[in-house]
Amino acid sequence: MISFESLKAEYERNWASLEIRPGRLTEANAVARKALNGKATYQQIERLTGVPWYFTALCHYRESNFDFDTYLGNGESLHHVTTIVPKGRGPFATFVDGAVDAFRLENFIGARDWGIARMLFRLEAFNGFGYHAKGVNSPYLYGGSTLYGPPEARAGKFVRDHVFDSNHVDSQLGTAVILHAMTSLDSSITLDGSPQFAGRTEPEDDTASTVVLMQQALNKLGANPPLAEDGISGVKTRAAVSQFQQQNGLRDTGLLDAATVAAITRATQQPGTAGQAADLSHVLTRLEDLAQALRPAVGGTTLPATIPAKTVPATSDPISLFERLFSLINKTAPMPAPVTPATPAPVDQLKQVVDLLSTLLNKDGKPVLGQVNGALGDTIGKMLNGKKTALGIGGSLITALLSSVTASPSAGGLAGLLGTVVSAVPGLGQFAMPISLALAAWGVLGKMEKWAQGTAPAPKPTT
Repeated sequence: MISFESLKAEYERNWASLEIRPGRLTEANAVARKALNGKATYQQIERLTGVPWYFTALCHYRESNFDFDTYLGNGESLHHVTTIVPKGRGPFATFVDGAVDAFRLENFIGARDWGIARMLFRLEAFNGFGYHAKGVNSPYLYGGSTLYGPPEARAGKFVRDHVFDSNHVDSQLGTAVILHAMTSLDSSITLDGSPQFAGRTEPEDDTASTVVLMQQALNKLGANPPLAEDGISGVKTRAAVSQFQQQNGLRDTGLLDAATVAAITRATQQPGTAGQAADLSHVLTRLEDLAQALRPAVGGTTLPATIPAKTVPATSDPISLFERLFSLINKTAPMPAPVTPATPAPVDQLKQVVDLLSTLLNKDGKPVLGQVNGALGDTIGKMLNGKKTALGIGGSLITALLSSVTASPSAGGLAGLLGTVVSAVPGLGQFAMPISLALAAWGVLGKMEKWAQGTAPAPKPTT
């Protein structure tokens, strides 16, 4: 797995010695000025996400050569749903909206370290770390500088997937070269954004182990070309995820959402285990680690108590996993800068959980009576199926009504009847109300389970 700490010193050393080749200086300054022309728009994105405006400018150059009519995540048009990874994004009203969405997918929102080493690491991750194995500085960062190409340094370029030509010199300017030119033209750019809290991991570090597990699983399933198991969800990994989603009837996004992680894990089970619950131990362990990493310092807001530290539930229990995921998705850890546009709506959050439940609760594509609706066995489960919510809500209303009635059995009519019930069952509301509310909640969860299984009845036609 590629780690930032293993490359940090190299990035800092290269930045300190970077020199733009004299023959490329005019071109580098021209590109830098184009980047500076969009500063006001990039600063809007910085206010919403906390991502420095000059980093957005470099991403914009990389994806679409500063075209503000494109989606920052892949350079496609803002006005249509994207068709290359990340797929299914948009359409977006503005470039800013699309950029916020792209940075959310990259786990950049909430990042604190924007020093030069971390920025170069994130930029190189987009293109891959294959140049390190060849002993060549990546032209994606250093093209046009004395750090790449003869006579001062080695040349080389991946001209195709897994095909490296040691004599080829990439003619495109690298992103580090453009950033260097930008700092010469705009003195407001500062590159000392070290972490504010010692030992704090960045968002992409928190997810790297899970990405590695998924890359290993996809390779085991025959990913072609094979994926580098580096913990970086780059272009090739997303393409492999997209292919898996297409082959398994999942929503084709190229992203490792909860349902896709569960499906990949299930697909890698050993032969002969079909029909058993997927082994989600690795994913659950990562959820535990994420829960710990997301806990603020002493005195801050803590995560809900539904995630007990270092306790992993049985991997066949989707309800426990539901509780853990729901707690993580709705975490209340503080974020730098206002990020309201990047926060998933409650419906989107719920859909992520239900997508995972749909994968866990469906066996071989056939509807089954899940753990919620079948908790009391097949017979009673079917008897209560579709009735728990109504019974719970009705019971709550009746209990509240009875609790407000004075016990007067001698009264006539409805008041007398209610008074008789109240006097016959002392303390009715103390135990009936919790039971009714629990039944209603059970019914709601059961409906979600049926929604996940695809067994919910079709809507009745309206007249």
